[in-house]
This record gives sequence, structure tokens and C-alpha cells, in this order.
Amino acid sequence: MKKNIKWPLPKKITRSNLEEQVRQQKDELLVRSGQLKQGAVREKLGAVREKKGAVREKLGAVREKKGAVREKVAEEQIHIRTKAMESTFVGIFIIDAKTPNFPIIYANQYFYNLTGYTKKNVIGRNYFLLHRPDTNSQDYEEIKQILAQGKSFHGEMLNSRKDGEKFWSLLHITPVRDKNGITTHYVGNKTDTTLMKQRDLEIAQQREELLHVTRVGKLAEFVSSLAHEISQPLTAILAYAQAAQRILEGKNPQLQEILQFIINDDQRAAEVIRRLRVLLKKTKPTFEPLDINILIKNTVTLMMPYITARNKIITLELKNNLPSIQGDQIQLQQVLLNLISNSLEAMEESKDSHEMMIRTSCTDNSTILVQVIDSGCGIPSENMKNIFTHFFTNKPDGLGMGLSISRSIVEAHGGHLDAKNNLELGATFYFTIPINIKKDQ
Repeated sequence: MKKNIKWPLPKKITRSNLEEQVRQQKDELLVRSGQLKQGAVREKLGAVREKKGAVREKLGAVREKKGAVREKVAEEQIHIRTKAMESTFVGIFIIDAKTPNFPIIYANQYFYNLTGYTKKNVIGRNYFLLHRPDTNSQDYEEIKQILAQGKSFHGEMLNSRKDGEKFWSLLHITPVRDKNGITTHYVGNKTDTTLMKQRDLEIAQQREELLHVTRVGKLAEFVSSLAHEISQPLTAILAYAQAAQRILEGKNPQLQEILQFIINDDQRAAEVIRRLRVLLKKTKPTFEPLDINILIKNTVTLMMPYITARNKIITLELKNNLPSIQGDQIQLQQVLLNLISNSLEAMEESKDSHEMMIRTSCTDNSTILVQVIDSGCGIPSENMKNIFTHFFTNKPDGLGMGLSISRSIVEAHGGHLDAKNNLELGATFYFTIPINIKKDQ
């Protein structure tokens, strides 16, 4: 049998051939070994990259979560600050300083309540044109100049609401600058100081009124002293006139008549002085039976020179046989004097007003009504509810206490003092006094 022979025939095995084969095998093994190592490295690098990617993903998630937390905190802080600004009792507003017309870009609710404007009227509008044009236009120009210099403004301002009502406010405007020092906004706040201003004015007015009361008190002392001094020469004049009358008795009737006129006028002047001294005398109230008609006549006699000097006429319409009242003569005279004086002053404001009347009547079996009716300017409707309030007056030199004191006196007598406007001209002040039942029963 023929043996299968493989072609090509193997080379002759020699030592060099064997060494070459060994080297080839070594090279193949080295190549294979390097490829294995490179693959392992690649696998490890891929695993590292995957791990790194996972770490990055986790870091991204952490950053995202951190950002969300920060955003939530920032939103909460903004919400709290906004709520605080909206709930405060100070009018807060922000002005855009980058535009020349000072537009308002934010205002809190109290600012709207204070000014009477709505958000639609305020946002985007020039702050200095927001108020009525007759309100502090010159002051606002000064504020603009101060802000233009980069300074803050602080001061008290008289403002006007949308409906025209005036109010006082403490205004503070501060520039807000960016990191480069450039003014970007103005933040302002307004505090309503109307009540404080009114109280300050009332205190100042009361101080002036108290000083006036002191001066009036000193004047009363002076008048009382003067009345005492005048009564002495009046007594002397009366004595001389009566002596001359006795000397000329039965002679020269015309001269006797003149002397009688002197005596009558002297006695009338002395009576006026006596009543004036009684009126100014400091005594405790004495309640006694009084005839209201006689009291009115005596008071008018005391006021007659004053009435005549003003070219006015006073008429009396006194009901006869009125029951007596129980009261203090001096205090009730003070009420009548005040009401008559007020009526005369009201009539001074009208050229056609010359007449006034005092009327008495009996309203029922227990009360007497006294009315002082003038033809003056009347009482403005807005003043009607305040005319009996302490220190209220519309007179430049008035004290504002006369009517208040008069009402207190009448009420102390058990009556009531009030006022009303007449249908045509003037006003009527009227008061009631209880009848002296004990005396007249």
C-alpha cells in the first residue's frame, strides 16, 4: 500500500528550523498576550467610564435637587417679604430711576388705601404727578433735585387724595444702586401723620387759647378795678348835680331840666357799672327765684351801648306773667350776653341785617323757652354739629368757649341750649329753663 504523502513535504528538521519555530510561537504568544491585556484594559476603562457617568448623573441629580431647594427658599423669602410689605401700615412704592418720568413700578396695598388710587391708576404713572396739581408742586421739584444728587429725601408733606381730601404724610425716598454704584430705582414710603398733625395743631391752639383766657382774666380784673375807679367820679358828679339842682330850685326851668338829665344819665351809668362789677365778681353760684323777663331787660340795658354803637336794633317780645325760675342771676346773664354778642357779630357780616329779637314763652306747665333771633348770616351746615364743642370757633380772634360754657350753664340749671337756622335769614339760639315749681305751687 502506498502511504499518503502530504505536500509540500516538510522541510528537513534542523536545529535552526526548530529555533525559528520556537521564536515564531513566542512572537505569537507575545502578540496574543498583548491583545489580551489591551482588551482587559479596555474593559476596565469602559467600566470606569460607566462608573464616572453614574457619578456624574448622581452629581447632576444632587445639583438639580439643590437648585430646587434654593429656588424654593428664594420663593418663600420673596413671598414673606411681599406679604410683609403688603400687610404693613406704611405706604411703600418703588420708582424706576432709569427713565426720566419717575414711573411707579410697584406699590403696596396701604399705598392705594392712603392715596385713594387703584393699581391701574398708579403703576406706570409719574409719582410726582399722581397727586392733584395744586399740592406741593414746588416741594416736589426740590425732591427731584435732591434725588438727582444721589441723596435721600426725608420730610413731612401735605398731600391730596384722589377725591381731593388733604392729608399729611411723612415721606422718605432712598436711591437703590447696582454693583457699579449707578442708581436704578428709588424706594419710598409714606406714613399717614394727619392725626398727629391735628393733635399738634390742637395742642398749639389750646396753648394759645389758654394764653387768651389768661389775658381775658387779667382784663376782667382790670375792668373790675376800672369800674370801681369810675364809680367814684360818677358819685361826685351826681352829688354836684343834685346840689346845683337844690341851689337853683325854683329858678331857670331849662337849667333844672338839664341838671335832671345829668342826674338820670349819671344814675344809669352808675347802674351799668354796678351790674358790670357784679358780673365780674368771683362768687359761688347762688340759685334763687328769678323773673326771666327782668333778667333779660337788665342784660339788654347793659348791652345797649354796644348795640347802639353797631347801629343795630333789638326788640323784646316777652310773654307777660311768666312763672319765676330757679337760677343764678350772674350765670344766666352770662348766657344771654354771649348769645346777644354772637348774634350781633353774625349780623355784622351782612349789610342788610339790623334787627334782632329776644322772645320768651311758656312751652308747657314746667318749662320756659327763651329765643334769641337774629337776621345775620346763619350757621354753616358743616359747623352746626360743632358749635357747642370746646374750642371750636370760626372767628379769627374767637376763643371757642362761649357757647360751650353757655350750654354747660343752662344744663346745670336743668335746661337745654341749642340752635337752628331760620327759614329766611339768620339763626335762632334758644334755651329752656324749668319753672320754679316749689315757689309757684
